[in-house]
Amino acid sequence: MEDKNDLTEYGKGLRGWVIATAVMIGLALALVFFYAPLDANQGFLQKIFYIHVPLAIMSLCGFVFGGILAIGHLRTGDRRWDMRSYVAIHMALIFGIAGLLAGSIWAKASWGHWWVWSDPTLTSFLIVLLLFATYQPLRFSIEDPERQARYASVFAIVGGAFVPLNFIAVRLSQQYVHPRVLTLTGGNLPGSMRLTFFISLIAIVLLYATMWKFEMTAKETRMQLRRVKRQLLGDDSMRPLGRSAAPS
Repeated sequence: MEDKNDLTEYGKGLRGWVIATAVMIGLALALVFFYAPLDANQGFLQKIFYIHVPLAIMSLCGFVFGGILAIGHLRTGDRRWDMRSYVAIHMALIFGIAGLLAGSIWAKASWGHWWVWSDPTLTSFLIVLLLFATYQPLRFSIEDPERQARYASVFAIVGGAFVPLNFIAVRLSQQYVHPRVLTLTGGNLPGSMRLTFFISLIAIVLLYATMWKFEMTAKETRMQLRRVKRQLLGDDSMRPLGRSAAPS
């Protein structure tokens, strides 16, 4: 029998995560608007960089995170790992779409076009986003819960492995159109901009982690309620929660 404390493990410390996230987001916004200097070429418009880039980075890292969690499911067969992977990818998609919208706004204001297909950074990010956009339709097209979780885990692992390979391919590309205000070492940013960027990145990471914990808590709570309801109805045939409950 599974430890019942697992049913609420994600809700522990959630208030602290929310407070920390709110503080970091407030600090990041204050630095963006009142501390970071205006860009010499783009002026105030460049400040969207502090939102667009952290969202894109967190989205890609979230996809990789989902693939790593999926490995746990294939190794153990425990459906809780599958649910963790599902939520990680779900959150990463949300952040990816937000980052894509922010990037399009930046491109329109900077280049006069909402999208530039010749930019390998934008195009490669869109490919990754579209790849993981098929995750949920593929997952819920399979009715059998065990096969659904297994196939979804394989998809998450393969997709998660594709993310760094795609990133390396873009970095090796010779034709760069996207403005490189941030390199692998952060060398193209002056000190105040670099500090603002990293604070913004930390804020987005905390936001992702908090939203992940919040959704996991909600799903665990719903599953616990379903379990109690079935017990009250006298359904003794239900299998342990950790291996039977599918994400919903």
